[in-house]
Amino acid sequence: MIKVLIVDDHEIIREGLKKILKEETDLVVVGEAQNGDEVLEHIKDIDCDVMLLDMNMPGRSGLDLIGDLKSLKPNMHILVLSIHPEDKFALRTLKAGASGYVCKDTALEELVIAIRKVFSKGRYISTTLAEQLAFDFMPDKEQLPHETLSGREQEIMIMLATGKKVKDIAADLNLSISTVFTYRVRIFEKLKIKSNVELTHYAITNKLVD
Repeated sequence: MIKVLIVDDHEIIREGLKKILKEETDLVVVGEAQNGDEVLEHIKDIDCDVMLLDMNMPGRSGLDLIGDLKSLKPNMHILVLSIHPEDKFALRTLKAGASGYVCKDTALEELVIAIRKVFSKGRYISTTLAEQLAFDFMPDKEQLPHETLSGREQEIMIMLATGKKVKDIAADLNLSISTVFTYRVRIFEKLKIKSNVELTHYAITNKLVD
């Protein structure tokens, strides 16, 4: 029996996932959490094989959360659920320690397949992502500016690009306002931009935000 833990801030989504997984004879939901802080607090006490992790929760979320969870439960497989297209964010989550990446608008059958795959094989990669991985390692591939950002920098870049204020970002990520401003300066330098307006334009042009 594959023991699954669901981490998502939307109760409707958690209930929907539980209903789907309940129909599978080899899957059982052993727990749920609604944010990163909650799952970090209780993860040591939960016996699970696969975690379904939403990457777009308020508060503690993002790539750094994957690293923290893996340090606490190194044998647990993390399957990321996200609204973002996999060609933009999947590679970063895999490099951070996730075992797979599934878009929320994917077919339900694929989610179940992905859970079984990461449990038995340790990694789930869709055909699209496999092609992206192959392209990513081509020696003549030109790296885009945002691909040079660290995981935290990219997370803050997206939040800034969607219009979020520095003080709100600091509160969501449990960082000081000065630290977020420092990240903002680094992001602007790496992307060679000078304002939030230019940042939003860059993010939209490269399809990093809707």
